[in-house]
Amino acid sequence: MSDGRVERGADGEIRLSGVLDYQSGPALRRQGQALIRQAKGTRVLVDCSEVERSSSVGLSLLLAFTRDVQKQGDELVITGLPADMRDLAQVSGLLDVLSLADETEGAV
Repeated sequence: MSDGRVERGADGEIRLSGVLDYQSGPALRRQGQALIRQAKGTRVLVDCSEVERSSSVGLSLLLAFTRDVQKQGDELVITGLPADMRDLAQVSGLLDVLSLADETEGAV
C-alpha cells in the first residue's frame, strides 16, 4: 500500500494507513472529518498502526482530527502511532497536545 487511506474499522475506530504526505493529506482530511461527524460515543479512537510513512502532514491530520472531535465535545485517542511520527511529535512539542493511548499497557 502506498496511498494514504482513512476508513472506519470493524470496531468503529478510525484507521489511518499507507503514506501520509502532501499528496494524500487534503483528501484524508475531508474523509476523516466526515467519519468524525458520524462517530458515536464520547471517545473517538484513531488507529495509526498501518501508517507506512508520514511527513508532518500525518501530525497535521491528527491535530485537525483532534480539533474536530473536541468541537463535538468528545475526546480523540490515538493508538499505534509509528515511532517516526512519535519522534516528530516529540521534537515539535506535540506529545503534550495529542492524546496517545498507553500502549505499554494496551489501555486506551
